[in-house]
Amino acid sequence: MGNEVDFMIHGYLELSFFGTTVYITTTHVCMFIVCAFLVIIGLVVNRKMKHAREVPEGIQNLAEYYVQTLDGIVKGNMFRHWRKYANYILTIFMFILVANISGIFGLRPPTADYCTTLTLALITFVVIQFNAFRTNGVGGYLKSLTQPLPLLFPINVIGEFATPVSLSLRLFGNIMGGTVMMALFYGLLPKLVTIGIPVFLHAYLDLFAGAIQTYVFCMLSMVFINDKLPE
Repeated sequence: MGNEVDFMIHGYLELSFFGTTVYITTTHVCMFIVCAFLVIIGLVVNRKMKHAREVPEGIQNLAEYYVQTLDGIVKGNMFRHWRKYANYILTIFMFILVANISGIFGLRPPTADYCTTLTLALITFVVIQFNAFRTNGVGGYLKSLTQPLPLLFPINVIGEFATPVSLSLRLFGNIMGGTVMMALFYGLLPKLVTIGIPVFLHAYLDLFAGAIQTYVFCMLSMVFINDKLPE
């Protein structure tokens, strides 16, 4: 049989701050690698764009295609408000996508840790609530929670706080599920069986599912934010 099944988060380094013990875990290490990769990509693209050609090719072509495609998606969902939120959506899309597909390169996806997905969802939640207060004011915001009936106020409040929970759990559940399935495949089957076949599993569980969940998270973020903006 194969190796022992392992898809858990491990602590690598123990640190103490003001009497509180914290750990550098698998998620921190993989997150650092993902962020470092994105920073390097950003520096390379920035350097290329400073010497951009009229007819793009190579990295410049890929960068322009990515920006134009995502700008089109944001514009199609947020209409006249799209420019204010395009950078935010493009940023979280790139981060979540790279984090989701990092399993292809032997990393444990940071988005397979609920702390990561909850943090991303809370950032979107803050943007949603900020727009709600800015658009309606405190009085108008509280009044909106009583629609269509004042008796529904508690349910509407729960609905607002359910947004980050649903966003984070959806992303976490799908990526964690893929991580567990790959760990079971590698851990329970003989090594001979794991030659070649994982390519197709990684293509579906990491690449395809990771891209789909990235799109769903960003799409729902745009819908929720746009719902709080003025008509």
